[in-house]
Amino acid sequence: MLTITKPAADRVDIVLDGKVDADIMRKALDDLIEKSEGMTGGKMFYRITNFELPTLGAIGVEFSRLPKLFKMLGAFDKCAVLTDSDWMKKAVELEGALIPGIDIKSFDYDAVDVAEAWLAL
Repeated sequence: MLTITKPAADRVDIVLDGKVDADIMRKALDDLIEKSEGMTGGKMFYRITNFELPTLGAIGVEFSRLPKLFKMLGAFDKCAVLTDSDWMKKAVELEGALIPGIDIKSFDYDAVDVAEAWLAL
């Protein structure tokens, strides 16, 4: 499951739970791109549980949307990622160091209040 919501004009929330196939990825990325349209100074709140590698089809869908995804990243200043996986936290921190213009920080899955406070800074 990959769900995208927009609880505020400057925020997008993403929930990833389990396996993602091409159809799920296509719908979610299109939804994310649409909900991020025109946003500046945005915040992303990402929850990841039961992570499984996406299918090859899902990865293909993601690659096909890379130009739009890179453009969309400019809409966001911060991204808080909550996860129950230690290796995922490390991967998130590495990704944050590699992507310019967006501050990405990982949190324990149950540290919702801490992540929300960080996003509000």
